[in-house]
Amino acid sequence: MSDVITKRTTRRSSGAFGDSVFEWLCRGAGLLVLGLLGAIIVTLFIGALPAFRHFGFDFLFSTKWNPVEGREEFGAAIAIIGTLLSSIFAIILAVPLAFGIAFFLTELAPQWLRRPVGTAVELLAAVPSIIFGMWGLFIVVPFIQNHIQLAWGEELSSIPLIGWAFTSTNYAGTSIFAASLVIAIMILPFIAATMRDVFEQVPAVFKESAYGMGATRWEVVSQVVIPYTRISVAGGVMLGLGRALGETMAVTFVIGNANRLPGSLFDATTTIASVVAMEFPESLSGSLQQSALLALGFILFIISFIVLAASRYLLRSRLKG
Repeated sequence: MSDVITKRTTRRSSGAFGDSVFEWLCRGAGLLVLGLLGAIIVTLFIGALPAFRHFGFDFLFSTKWNPVEGREEFGAAIAIIGTLLSSIFAIILAVPLAFGIAFFLTELAPQWLRRPVGTAVELLAAVPSIIFGMWGLFIVVPFIQNHIQLAWGEELSSIPLIGWAFTSTNYAGTSIFAASLVIAIMILPFIAATMRDVFEQVPAVFKESAYGMGATRWEVVSQVVIPYTRISVAGGVMLGLGRALGETMAVTFVIGNANRLPGSLFDATTTIASVVAMEFPESLSGSLQQSALLALGFILFIISFIVLAASRYLLRSRLKG
């Protein structure tokens, strides 16, 4: 009997030791992530300090970007505006499609079709951004140029109140609209997957009760499913927005990379990620240009962090509720 008790005590001791090791390993992994995040922030901020000191707050609002030695003038306004506009337009394009996909997979598609379609949509997230960029340059840009801008540009520009958004002298095809369309396709699987998952979390009794009262399928979705999941859906949309803000190569291919404010959807402009990708390899170490590029990276990091933090907060609040 004493031997059995001794063996059990030994097992408990070894099990407690293993639990302690596993706990500290998990803590170490979490602290490592926080350390890396902090290191990135500090590195970007230190590198950006010369630009912040030289230009002050004018760096955020200036539209100048002249890297010529002796005339170095840099401002982040155009890149920030281009980043925000392309991301917001991409969300406007992607959310209806993502909602349609999620609605189809959860309410309309037969069981045998749900898995293949869901897998196909999720596979879009595995396509490298450089492939999207090449596809956008050779397929999307010519399509916009020939079949939208040249074919319907005058009619679109004559629409009351919003016609100015389609009036442009840029007929190259590379534009903020092309960039937004490519980004929308890239973030579509993230938003659609989130919507599908939260739609499936709605208790079946809620939907069955609505159907029992004579509600149509659309009424069930609009009056039961969406109100129940609205916070999580908003979190998923903001998660896609965070993904859109940092997109680099695909946008660089199709946005035109012009340092000017866009006056319409068909105008070329630039984004923070595009400017950094295009000019950082050519910038001299320790130069004011490199510091300005690091400042752009720091600003993009802050914007993305705020968006992603908000999305996580919304998703967690839904789970707690």
